[in-house]
Amino acid sequence: MQSFQIGNIMAKTKPSIPKGTRDFSPEQMVRRNYIFDTVRVVFSKYGYMPIETPAMENLSTLLGKYGDEGDKLLFKILNSGDFLDKVDPSLLKSGNSNAVSLAISEKGLRYDLTVPFARFVVQYQNDIVFPFKRYQIQPVWRADRPQKGRYREFFQCDVDVIGSNSLLNEAELVLIMNEVFERLGVRILLKVNNRKILAGIAEIIGHADKLADITVAIDKIEKIGIDAVNAELRERGIDDAAISRLQPIILLQGNNASKLSTLREILQGSEVGLKGIDEMDELFHYIEAWGSLSAQVELDLSLARGLNYYTGAIFEVKALDVEMGSICGGGRYDDLTGIFGLPNVSGVGVSLGADRIYDVMLQLNLFPKSLTSTTQVMFANFGSAEVAYCMPAARLLRDAGLSVEIYPDAAKVKKQFEYANKRNIRFMVIAGEAEMQNGNLSVKNMETGEQVAIPFGSIVTHIKSNL
Repeated sequence: MQSFQIGNIMAKTKPSIPKGTRDFSPEQMVRRNYIFDTVRVVFSKYGYMPIETPAMENLSTLLGKYGDEGDKLLFKILNSGDFLDKVDPSLLKSGNSNAVSLAISEKGLRYDLTVPFARFVVQYQNDIVFPFKRYQIQPVWRADRPQKGRYREFFQCDVDVIGSNSLLNEAELVLIMNEVFERLGVRILLKVNNRKILAGIAEIIGHADKLADITVAIDKIEKIGIDAVNAELRERGIDDAAISRLQPIILLQGNNASKLSTLREILQGSEVGLKGIDEMDELFHYIEAWGSLSAQVELDLSLARGLNYYTGAIFEVKALDVEMGSICGGGRYDDLTGIFGLPNVSGVGVSLGADRIYDVMLQLNLFPKSLTSTTQVMFANFGSAEVAYCMPAARLLRDAGLSVEIYPDAAKVKKQFEYANKRNIRFMVIAGEAEMQNGNLSVKNMETGEQVAIPFGSIVTHIKSNL
């Protein structure tokens, strides 16, 4: 096996990357950027502005914001130097993992973009205008078990508005999700629910104090099935009588209006539950007012979104034509900034999982064929005189907004053509002695095989008219 020297370390094994992370080739990056560019266009269309936050946050910012299960998935960064030096030994024996984490780790990799956004809003509250509409496209990290569609490092595309209680914001987020996936060609089911409705359900089955336990469990129905969910509910202290009352509610069938009508009867004794129903009524009213959508919007009472900070409407998007987990989700959070000292500021947002969207589009062959190469035109290289002759033409094409390269070496023509074919370059421009004498360029369409000679000054018009 070939070895290579790096400093004083002799590497004898093939290099690798951590499980759950990936390298991206140029072809993959072009496709990913197609997703990101599409998302940016739609976000901007609705008045959202971009921000960025650091990859790492203070661990105190992250802990306690995602529930017990989320805390376990935080990547923690050990303090520099001897991180155990000043830690009280009794703390290590206490079994309090959060306290130990804070003692040996001051920082952690961000788990999502929402909590850093809340921190950003509080930190810069005097510099931003409310309602504050932002989008953010950056990687996040979770210490999860890698599997199909689930990575330890992945990109999220978040869009949030904070400082407004209006349900018009939720309705516009529905439009945004609909338009993004419509542009990408992905058929979706957009599921909606309301945490207030879930709180009302917990109340009427006699377990208002166990809302978090109930939502964490029922959020797994699609993943593990209703029987396993019931077993988990029992483990979390929900009695069988309450589980029996819960079943027909979370499995309620019918259209959105009939579900809400049935719920209104079931939740008559719950003020918070009725408030959630009113909010859903208003949201569906706005959605209908916008006109027909390509996405199917469904009220799903088993949708819980197991994050503690959601307080109102919650969303989840599933691709219809491929087996994959949710590719987008989010919801309303009424007091996320309160944990950072700015109480009673409501917000709502959704996060699009770029990596899962990529996998869906790849499986469904939805990426445009034009993305297979960033280069549209390549000039053959027959020597320094020929290259000098071609350079002004290459500049004209680039100035016209086309992607152009000149083959760097005066290699055999066959090798240059093979390179163009492997790169899926659409046009080859050839300038030999005959073309130079006549003031022409020969242009070969690599898809059709057709080759024509054109006047030097017509190169831009010819290429653009044949793209």
